[in-house]
Amino acid sequence: MTTMTAPRIQLSQQVIRFAGVGLVTTALHLGLFAALVRGGAATQLANGIALVIATVANTAINRAWTFEISGRRRLAIHHGQALVIFAITYTATTLALAVLGALAPGAGTAVQTAVVAVANVLSTAARFVAMRRWIFRSPAAAEAGAGTESARTPEVPSLPQ
Repeated sequence: MTTMTAPRIQLSQQVIRFAGVGLVTTALHLGLFAALVRGGAATQLANGIALVIATVANTAINRAWTFEISGRRRLAIHHGQALVIFAITYTATTLALAVLGALAPGAGTAVQTAVVAVANVLSTAARFVAMRRWIFRSPAAAEAGAGTESARTPEVPSLPQ
């Protein structure tokens, strides 16, 4: 059963929580990336693996803490939607690594990790907006978005008795 807090937390509080979660999961992403690269994995493969793991953790923590959603209701849908948003970050980090590879093919792990970090930070605003307005939007916002006259179920008149 899903528990939604009656009054949603303030936008400023959500931004602060989102940033905190982002710092933790970005550190996870970058740490896994660096460890995988140092362990011999190709940079693109290391980025993909590390980013998927960090994205799943990020979604779970943001769901519970930033957007105060608990329970299993819509859990799989939320993670599926987050993986769609994952494409933004993955594209940004993949392109950044490709550009780095073309410009500085001998760049070390520290430089590669810094490039991934910058690309990750640049995609963060898009992730927050997507989480707030699409993935974890409040039921009231969802109803308001679908509240057009054509989207409502028409009333069925009762038959005379």
